[in-house]
Amino acid sequence: MARVSVEYEDHIAHVTLTRGDKMNALDRDMVQAIIAAGQEVAGSDARAVVLSGEGKSFCAGLDLMSFAQMGQIDPHEWLMERSHEDANEMQEVAMVWRRVQVPVIAALQGAAYGGGLQLALGADIRVAAPDARLSVMEMKWGIVPDMGGMVLLPRLLRSDLLRRLTYTAEVFDANQALDWGLVTELAEDPMARADELAAKIANQSPSAIRAAKRLIERAEAEGREAVLLAESSEQVELIGKAEQMEVVSAQMQNRAPVFD
Repeated sequence: MARVSVEYEDHIAHVTLTRGDKMNALDRDMVQAIIAAGQEVAGSDARAVVLSGEGKSFCAGLDLMSFAQMGQIDPHEWLMERSHEDANEMQEVAMVWRRVQVPVIAALQGAAYGGGLQLALGADIRVAAPDARLSVMEMKWGIVPDMGGMVLLPRLLRSDLLRRLTYTAEVFDANQALDWGLVTELAEDPMARADELAAKIANQSPSAIRAAKRLIERAEAEGREAVLLAESSEQVELIGKAEQMEVVSAQMQNRAPVFD
């Protein structure tokens, strides 16, 4: 049975976890399907991505059966191999969405626990239902976040909050997550709001959007000198080009821009 579906409409890729009867828990097949979906979208002409989970929950984390099987695998061989550039397979579940060159919007409902939360953190934007529940849950099972969480969480949380949530594995609601900066906004219908944001992004200059995502990634990871140079370099490739001129023309003519 397929674990993930990918559909395209109006330059938006809809990537949906389709294991709703299991709260979209992550087993090996789901992990590989999520990565494959990210790679497919990265090679498409999509201008934005909506990432969601069917059923009652976005993703409840690692499947318990998979957790039991972990003890039968050599962890050094499984986790230390860099199978996807700088990441192992489990880390790529989240990091593949940072490699996708266009914005990714996660729509969260129900549970986003452990690996499910880290998957959501791979998105650029997170829209959550008010009753959604989140947790950095790994400590409950005697392990630590290892699916990109320690790259992504420190960009969003104060150090003391990061430590508290990691040490305690406590579950918190979407309102608290919004206050802490883990979700971008709340919506009664997170999918509808994610689609609305994706449509707005898809109507912007595709080359400028891709440049902006590259630039933000560098700004979050590199020093002042490198970022200032990157700003200039990205801008040189945009100014005066066809898409930028179409944006200007559309603004002057009070119409929607049209991109090839």
